[in-house]
Amino acid sequence: MNEDILMLQTIERYLDGTMLPDEREYFEQLRKNTSEIDQMVVEHSMFLQQMHGFKNRQNFKHSLNGVHDKLLAQGVINDGEETTFKGKVIQMYHKYKKDMAIAASVGGVIAVVISGLFTYFSPVVSSNKLQQLSIEFAAIKKNQQVQGSIINEVKSKLPKNVNLISGGTGFLIDAKGFIITNAHVLKGNSAIVVNNEGDEFNADIAFIDTKKDIAILKIKDEDFKTHKSLPYSLDKHNVDLGEEIFTLGFPKNDITYTQGYLSSNTGLDGDTSSYQIQMNSNPGNSGGPVFNKNGEVVGVLSSKQIQADGVTFVIKSKNICSVLDDLKRDDTAFSKLKLPTSSSIKGKDRKTQVKKIEDCVFSVKAYNRSLK
Repeated sequence: MNEDILMLQTIERYLDGTMLPDEREYFEQLRKNTSEIDQMVVEHSMFLQQMHGFKNRQNFKHSLNGVHDKLLAQGVINDGEETTFKGKVIQMYHKYKKDMAIAASVGGVIAVVISGLFTYFSPVVSSNKLQQLSIEFAAIKKNQQVQGSIINEVKSKLPKNVNLISGGTGFLIDAKGFIITNAHVLKGNSAIVVNNEGDEFNADIAFIDTKKDIAILKIKDEDFKTHKSLPYSLDKHNVDLGEEIFTLGFPKNDITYTQGYLSSNTGLDGDTSSYQIQMNSNPGNSGGPVFNKNGEVVGVLSSKQIQADGVTFVIKSKNICSVLDDLKRDDTAFSKLKLPTSSSIKGKDRKTQVKKIEDCVFSVKAYNRSLK
């Protein structure tokens, strides 16, 4: 317990800027190398912000009570009786009732944050505490039946009498139709991909590496129109702690935007091939591209930690590029693969970036095709 208190005191000195320069440098290096300590810093910072907000709301509530007592003493209002100012009092209530509700519920929020802090004082979680973010269609038969009926109504390219098994998100890495996603998204031997407009395309599973959790699809469909170029690039550099990132994916039928920030340069148990990010994620987000502010892909979203809200893990793009470079060199099927090398949306506002990117992001749906 004394070690826990000492760690909290150290974090508070780090956050309020009272650390000596050498000590601060050492602590920042410790954050980079230890994801649990970094997450403790993030959560404690959120806790202090909640406390500050609670204090402000309490002061505001106290001020309202003071105004009420003053008006009551002056005879302007009279509790329990009709007054000429009744309408104004009602207007004041409607105007500030949201703040009062927040003040009343903030205690519950603080309790949740404190609970999160104690979670991170516990030993490091093992990999069985991770949740892969693919959609398991077979595990939700009711939803699958509904989805199947919708697909049939629009004359889906999904073969008859087959069921979707799993799914997630994927995005183009080559304008001619190569899509990257997670290996765990593809539980079947075949796949279809669906763009933001709802158009379906047949795709072959061209490469899969379950150990690195990387897979590549190749769209093979005469209805697919190749892009002239991709608006983003694959960034091979490390992202800075605290840097804002965002993703587009398919946790539901339509494309969804989510933003967050980088909280650690390593993944679970110090995995150097992954980032830890603070971002809400849901089944269906697996395989989605994670972008920095310049519209550069910094990684592929893959899993989240079950015991901590918003703690999500991303396969670094530099490791993906390494796999792709090997494929281009060793496999003739990928020899003409042309990876995007520059971002045309760098410096654009976020709405423009999303608009340019969304046509290159696909919902991925896997199924088993009969091999007879």
